[in-house]
Amino acid sequence: MLKRIDRYNIIKFFFIISALVLIYKASILQIFDKSYRTKVERATLRKTMLLPARGLIYDRNGKLLVSNEPVYELKVIYNNINPKMDTNLLCSLLDITKEEFISAMDKNWKDYRYNKRSPFVFLSKINPQIYSRFVEHLFEFPGFYPSTKNIRNYLNPNAAHVLGYMGEVSPNIIKKYKEEYSSGDYIGITGLEASYESQLKGKKGVKLELRDNLGRIIEDYGNGVLDSSAVAGVNLISSIDIDLQAYGEELMKNKRGAIVAIEPETGQVLAMISSPSYNPNDLSIKSNRGRVFSKLLNDKTNKPLLNRAISSKYPPGSIFKPLVGLIAQQMGVTYPNRTIYCNGYYEYKTKYNSFKYGCHHHSTPYNISIAIQHSCNSYFFQLGRDIIEKYGFSDPGRGLDTMVNYLRDFGLGRKLGIDLKHENRGFVPNSKFYDRLYKKQQAKWRSTYIMSLGIGQGELELTTLQIANLGAILANRGYYYTPHLVKGFEPDNSLPEKFKIKHSMRINPEFFPPVIDGMARVVEAGTAQLAYVYGLSICGKTGTVENYSIVDGERVKMKNHSVFMAFAPKENPKIAIAVFVENGGFGGQTAAPIASLMLEKYLNKEIVFYRKYLEKRMLNLDLIEEKSDSLK
Repeated sequence: MLKRIDRYNIIKFFFIISALVLIYKASILQIFDKSYRTKVERATLRKTMLLPARGLIYDRNGKLLVSNEPVYELKVIYNNINPKMDTNLLCSLLDITKEEFISAMDKNWKDYRYNKRSPFVFLSKINPQIYSRFVEHLFEFPGFYPSTKNIRNYLNPNAAHVLGYMGEVSPNIIKKYKEEYSSGDYIGITGLEASYESQLKGKKGVKLELRDNLGRIIEDYGNGVLDSSAVAGVNLISSIDIDLQAYGEELMKNKRGAIVAIEPETGQVLAMISSPSYNPNDLSIKSNRGRVFSKLLNDKTNKPLLNRAISSKYPPGSIFKPLVGLIAQQMGVTYPNRTIYCNGYYEYKTKYNSFKYGCHHHSTPYNISIAIQHSCNSYFFQLGRDIIEKYGFSDPGRGLDTMVNYLRDFGLGRKLGIDLKHENRGFVPNSKFYDRLYKKQQAKWRSTYIMSLGIGQGELELTTLQIANLGAILANRGYYYTPHLVKGFEPDNSLPEKFKIKHSMRINPEFFPPVIDGMARVVEAGTAQLAYVYGLSICGKTGTVENYSIVDGERVKMKNHSVFMAFAPKENPKIAIAVFVENGGFGGQTAAPIASLMLEKYLNKEIVFYRKYLEKRMLNLDLIEEKSDSLK
């Protein structure tokens, strides 16, 4: 028992001695050692986030499109402000009013983005001269900390919808990615800036410093052991040819519509024009973007922020006829040398009535190539009906759905998966759609109800991107790669795997030559002779889309839309293109000449002298003013 008491006393004595030693050491540090106490009193630990340089963006030929430009800002920690500071001097140095100072300091402290112990942006986009002047007086304003960040500078006034723009991060983004973004950071909002944000943004670094009460650096905390360097974002090489892009934008000035050009062999987008557009620098952080953005957003007539190339959907018109020809052959309801007589109209008779639909005046199409050459409505009305009636006149739904199944292979009625936001899937009607549409009538719908699908009209709707991709599929004789705007990244030149996948059509190879021969005839001696360029061997298809609008509650026919799809050259194609011009008239009148000029510019690098008149005419054509006058 005695031994147990002695052991207890020894342990108790040990703890008492240890406590006294700790108290003594603490007293030495905090009471007797005045140098340490002075250091603690005059120093505070400050964590600074080091912002990385954002990756640059180049065109496919190495031309710089987007660079970085330094911008100066001032941050403040509310609790570190000297309440006796000279606010009048501060406002004078920063060239701001007292009201602006109060507004900048007035934060909602219940908002998680703001904390009186953490820095927040007091003033951004400071003029360099004003910034330099203020820094000289920084010691007079404890709690204020200058910083520098990079903003985007767009070196060309082109490709706004492709490149996109930056904006300040939203509260939701900050909540979701706390380690990556904080208040005042910028993030890609649209275009490539948004699609490849994770690659372009880089990684922040951290620096810990001991600073005095005036904000001056005393020393690096822990000799910098806990610091980390910022890692710059990777550079992006886009697939865009900026010279071709700029030329296309000139051709589309004063017109509404879109152009998409694709390299068939790879799926790389060479140009993507949406018109009307805007200068990407107008929405740069350094500009008065709030006013500019509001003006662009409120332009309901021209909708310059809308990317018509991927978001707007239209009936394709006659450019759809080559697909009908391919599918009809694959389904075994026609053959290349089939003759379908045309007397300038298509007629079908019922027990009580006879119906006629107009066509162009041309020679009898003795085969599918001639039918495509002259864009014969009668020929493709019949092929459309043959497809839909494949399993019998009374079972049109089965034939239609078989056709729709093939159209899915061509990327229609679904998103292609381009590396941009807001891509539209278009619309391809199936049997269920028409069952709902005609459910109130007594008789079941038949092929005659929907035969306008055979000529690309009716409820069918495609995007300009989808039309350009159809051109790429025909150029490749039956396959495509998902269209994309990135060619690679520096330094490893990598490419997302999804853009390397080959998508093949379920169309036999022998069915392509007669269709492609017909497309060559279209340009040589058909509906698109204005698109002919000596030596280029362009294969194309025009489309003229009927256009109606509601005016004062009535359905009024407006000027037709103009469409053209093409690729060149015929053998070993280098480029496929789609041009859609709203209210442009016949396909061969506006869209075809514009497309041919784009093809010539890309393949020959210049416009031959005898086509300069056509170039001038397209550059000067103002369809926006023309449409406005027609509505007066």
